[in-house]
Amino acid sequence: MRAAGQLVGLVLNELRDMAQPGVTTIEIDRAAEKMICDAGALPTFKGYHGFPYSICASVNEQVVHGFTSDYKLKEGDIFSIDCGATLEGFVGDTATTVPVGRASDVRLALIRVTEECLDLAIEECRPGKHLGDIGAAVQAHAEARGYSVVRDYVGHGIGRRMHEDPQIPNYGKPGQGPKIRAGYVFAVEPMINMGTHYTKVLADGWTVVTLDGQPSAHVEHTIAITEDGPEVLTRIAPSGVSKEVVGDRFVTSR
Repeated sequence: MRAAGQLVGLVLNELRDMAQPGVTTIEIDRAAEKMICDAGALPTFKGYHGFPYSICASVNEQVVHGFTSDYKLKEGDIFSIDCGATLEGFVGDTATTVPVGRASDVRLALIRVTEECLDLAIEECRPGKHLGDIGAAVQAHAEARGYSVVRDYVGHGIGRRMHEDPQIPNYGKPGQGPKIRAGYVFAVEPMINMGTHYTKVLADGWTVVTLDGQPSAHVEHTIAITEDGPEVLTRIAPSGVSKEVVGDRFVTSR
């Protein structure tokens, strides 16, 4: 799980740098697939329940599960990249939302608060805590700052399959739900909207957008619950990752 997480984290870092004005989302998808396959892994999303791409590419009011296309990213867009890789039978899943070029202060604030929500959620991923503590931390932080929390889509357990029990909502009440135990691995993924929390699915059957057309941000990490607390498997240290974790399999697209 650690190796799969570090691999997909490295891939996501490369994709972040690609998200520049004029770049198409399908170009980013193809780069992700090449990096994952060159590392000896599989793009988990491609073919999953018929999903046709290696990443979910969600722009502005798109919340999650966006299709990649010939759409050229524009200055001021915010772009959510969700990516999964299966390495030697284990899955890593991670997402981020990035500004394209210079985004407005209100959009940057949305991204910042969404990242803060994830950090607070990770702190709740400890043995003896409850699943409700994770969602409560996200909800309290987002709503106190005037944002809404998507309810139609949630985080999840992860391991040999991308989606495993339990479901992990981004809302809830402290102390409620099953207790968290050491050995669990979660994919925690706040989805925070600037306007209403209501969403709808577009005609492609996958792309989720906010009902009011306001922007949305989405971030995600894969987190192992240890006796000593949470270990974020998809977080890449500033100095990168050691070869002991991923080996020589990761090759960048550049």
